[in-house]
Amino acid sequence: MSTEGLSEADAANEMMRLAKAIAHHDRLYHAEDSPEITDAEYDALVRRNAALEAAFPHLIRPDSPSRKVGHAIAASPLGKVTHEVRMMSLDNAFSPEEVAEWLARMRRFLNLPEGERLAITAEDKIDGLSCSLRYENGRLVRAATRGDGQVGEDVTANVAHIPDIPQTLPAGVPEVFEVRGEVYMEKQSFTALNAAQHDAGGKIFANPRNAAAGSLRQKDASVTARRPLRFWAHGWGAVSEVPGATQSEVVAKLKAWGFPVSPLFTRIEGDAAALVAHFMRIGQARPTLPYDIDGVVYKLDRLDWQERLGFVAKAPRWALAHKFPAERAETTVQGIDIQVGRTGKLTPVGRLAPVLVGGVTVTNVTLHNRDEIARLGLRVGDRVVIQRAGDVIPQVVENLTRDEPRPDAKEPDFSKCPECDSEAYAEVGEVDVRCSGGLICPAQRTERLKHFVGRKALDIEGLGEKTIADFFARGWLQSPADIFRLEEEHRDDILKLEGWQEKSAENLFKAINAKREPDAARLLFGLGIRHVGEVTARDLMKHFHTLPALRDVAERAHQTTWRDPVTQTSGGRGELGALNEMSLIESIDGIGPSVVEALGDFFHEPHNVTVWEDLLREVTPPRYEVKTVASRVAGKTVVFTGKLETMSRDEAKAQAERLGAKAAGSVSAKTDLLVAGPGAGSKLKKAAEFGIEVVDEAGWAAIVAEALWGGAG
Repeated sequence: MSTEGLSEADAANEMMRLAKAIAHHDRLYHAEDSPEITDAEYDALVRRNAALEAAFPHLIRPDSPSRKVGHAIAASPLGKVTHEVRMMSLDNAFSPEEVAEWLARMRRFLNLPEGERLAITAEDKIDGLSCSLRYENGRLVRAATRGDGQVGEDVTANVAHIPDIPQTLPAGVPEVFEVRGEVYMEKQSFTALNAAQHDAGGKIFANPRNAAAGSLRQKDASVTARRPLRFWAHGWGAVSEVPGATQSEVVAKLKAWGFPVSPLFTRIEGDAAALVAHFMRIGQARPTLPYDIDGVVYKLDRLDWQERLGFVAKAPRWALAHKFPAERAETTVQGIDIQVGRTGKLTPVGRLAPVLVGGVTVTNVTLHNRDEIARLGLRVGDRVVIQRAGDVIPQVVENLTRDEPRPDAKEPDFSKCPECDSEAYAEVGEVDVRCSGGLICPAQRTERLKHFVGRKALDIEGLGEKTIADFFARGWLQSPADIFRLEEEHRDDILKLEGWQEKSAENLFKAINAKREPDAARLLFGLGIRHVGEVTARDLMKHFHTLPALRDVAERAHQTTWRDPVTQTSGGRGELGALNEMSLIESIDGIGPSVVEALGDFFHEPHNVTVWEDLLREVTPPRYEVKTVASRVAGKTVVFTGKLETMSRDEAKAQAERLGAKAAGSVSAKTDLLVAGPGAGSKLKKAAEFGIEVVDEAGWAAIVAEALWGGAG
């Protein structure tokens, strides 16, 4: 989509959505090793964001994906390591024209005379997990993953079990030298590992990259030792001395010190055509390589020129990743199943006649949603072209037999959840169909339970993800109410489990019982009702005060809405009573029709009502009242932007609420005060346009201190 004709408001909104989407996929890929979109789809998001930032540079966000590398590491039993020299990402190219433009940009930046040739190194881009190895006086002292580029995970004990990584280096190496490269797993080893995992009932990995990442990031290094991991070096970080004047010279040193390097590493003097020709040669050899690659990395050879070129936000100007296009093959659709995700989303999956694509046998393909099936005209028995875009998740790109008659073909049924038989629906303006079963749907239950006990919901300490999953598998936890019956029904069972002692069990039961009179807004948020986030939950409870009062209005509003039996989208019959009930909820600032509809859907499903009533027999939320103090921002709207350095965004919003103000997410003519931290961008500009008062974090602290302590702080 072009940026031509796009308004600033629309561009800002799209950039906000892209920042959130890319951050979500970064977390799945880098922190959880479980990507849900293809590399090509991810690259498309990044390229769209880059196009918008080029067209609207003044709207670049503080949390822009162009400024980030990887993802902050998730909560982990492994220690954290701060990289002395940041581990950067690489910019991507997808065409010969982009490679030529990269070379031209470097020439312009360096102001090189016409005809002076650039020497470029080229090596295959292995699909692995980035790792930094720090050697001091020739001895390996620390190994760390990339993480977000600044902070990674300490995997020193784990890499000791990778034969390719030397524990000591030869005499004469620099006093400090950080070797950087990729931990990976060869295709044959990956296949054998998955077969062993299947036989043992263990986790099946999606691809060699995920297998390598999961194997390296183990708390128990003995697990890593049993996994067939490899390593090769391609660069360096912090060093006391660089042993060469060019990239190729230093890589040769790394090889001499005992580090594997790419067998396809080469040095090229020439133009873009020479680089692309090498790219094509590696692409032709790709299916026969023992490891997965997804492109070729080019680097300017001269290190003094690298230093002059420097870096952009997250990538060096002197390096580029030239990515391969997706590989394709033909096969037949043998079946279409519907899977239910952890948020209730119904995703159709095509079952294929096995076909080899890029060295991997593909038997399943995601079909995304019912609109995609309609777009492709897809039926069981159709002959299709599939591709492994980015070499991750296969997808259908063309239906070769869509025009052939097949009157007996049946369309997948999206009206009911295949897991729990609850109604399924799509909201107005959305293509995704979702199960309304929520808390009773087996496909969603464990994730809902984890959400229910999470920090922003009931915050029950001791009920982590593994404990929830374990108790659920044993049949002890099926709904939130079961949490409050654990002590009575399963105390003795828990004490028999490995790792549980009398003290740890007592602590768990104490934490659970402390939540028997929970905050009503946290409880409502914890139920995971679609569109009811933590802020919306607070807004609803501030208005209705009790959960029964909210339920009563939501049920009456839903009684006179309907769903189209074909499209499964919602509409209103227009009865005055329903409109009154809906307007009662929608009159709350920040609450829209989607929230009314989601609440009605939740209480319309008998299974959810059963779970709700069962829970309220175990807990008694007190009447929800927000205690406020008199302040100069009472009744006003406050927006926080930029980086807050002395408090979290949640704490700042809670302070605003206590002072009787509303914390909004965007600046408008109704905004009264903008609190701007470092990195404030478009919101600060918009506030200036509207003439809105702006204070920094210290100014906000003074407002809070004045209200709470009469100015003492």
